[in-house]
Amino acid sequence: MTGLIVARSINNVIGKNGRIPWKIEGEQKQFKELTTGNIVIMGRKSYEEIGHPLPNRKTIVVSKTKQFKGENLETAGSVKEALELAAKDGRDVFIAGGYGIYKEALPYVDVMYITEVQLVVEDGDVFFPQFNEADFEKSVGETLGDEIKFTRTVYIRRK
Repeated sequence: MTGLIVARSINNVIGKNGRIPWKIEGEQKQFKELTTGNIVIMGRKSYEEIGHPLPNRKTIVVSKTKQFKGENLETAGSVKEALELAAKDGRDVFIAGGYGIYKEALPYVDVMYITEVQLVVEDGDVFFPQFNEADFEKSVGETLGDEIKFTRTVYIRRK
């Protein structure tokens, strides 16, 4: 299974000044639950923001300019190459950003876990790419959060 996991604002922002533009208690819990024990594919900038491989999962960094190697850490030159590397492993795969990686991965994903953050982010500079919602069955889940609400939404690709 190839999944995509992202949190985006009402105005589709996923990043601002090289960072996720919110800190919401509990918002990243789903990311950890879904990806632990599996494979995470992310771009170089996303990886460098985190600064280390994610614990208890394999990380594949997509980069044409740098090589990352280590325990549970590999580099691929494209999303397609990363997915081919991941397929050899047999675990579930989660695409974890940023914009270019999401855009390149959209044709390959079976399911998207999108956290809709009920916040308008002014001056955002990274956005989630547009996709054809008709290609997916949408399931709206629970809304959580105290000061800032967020809703878990799942898009499953139609066969």
